[in-house]
Amino acid sequence: MLKIPGYEGGPLVEGSAYLADPLFWPVHLGTCLRGEDAQRAAFGPDWDAAMRLCDALSAEEAWPTFGVPLCSGHTIHVVYRNFDGERGVDYLMHHPTWPAAETFAVDDGHFMGPGIGWPELLSVARQLSTGDAADTGARLLLLFPALGDAQLPDDAPAVLTHALRALTVIEEPADVAGMLLKNQGQWAPAHWSLTDGVRISDGGHSYRNPGNAFALPASRLREISNALNG
Repeated sequence: MLKIPGYEGGPLVEGSAYLADPLFWPVHLGTCLRGEDAQRAAFGPDWDAAMRLCDALSAEEAWPTFGVPLCSGHTIHVVYRNFDGERGVDYLMHHPTWPAAETFAVDDGHFMGPGIGWPELLSVARQLSTGDAADTGARLLLLFPALGDAQLPDDAPAVLTHALRALTVIEEPADVAGMLLKNQGQWAPAHWSLTDGVRISDGGHSYRNPGNAFALPASRLREISNALNG
């Protein structure tokens, strides 16, 4: 049984086998695919199969968990939290020296985020490729639902399209990439800035906005910023 220090819930199980399933990715990105047009473009004729996969990912007796190790020694954990009536996906970071993992984004009906900006998403995707999501595109898509960035670069659609084309069977990946970037997470896209060497957001629901009462402690904000930015 997997354990994440300080994380209450489970049973946590290795989710890496799901990453080879092309349908996993549109299911995982589902909260960013709002509206019938987006869902039709992402799932096409595979809707029923995708719903069966969604049921498997949501099983109370097994919470799929994915690890994304970083060059800094930290690990990002993506956990399908499958409490009955309180399902969602938690994004946490942990380091062996920490007594407990820190949650930096939550993708559910009571969402918290964003947890990551676009340059950080690229940084994590391009770091040493080990762990469950060993592929650059897989790391990008796995963490995409934690994204919220109001200042996307011009090449963002092409980068996301490349990952979707490589890992999914979506017929028009460029169209779906555009929809994903338009919606991003469930929160409003945030502006990110560098303050005293720490990258922070202005998101009203973000743990990485020091102006929020529920923000992570300053020391953790700095360490998480450094880890994400490679």
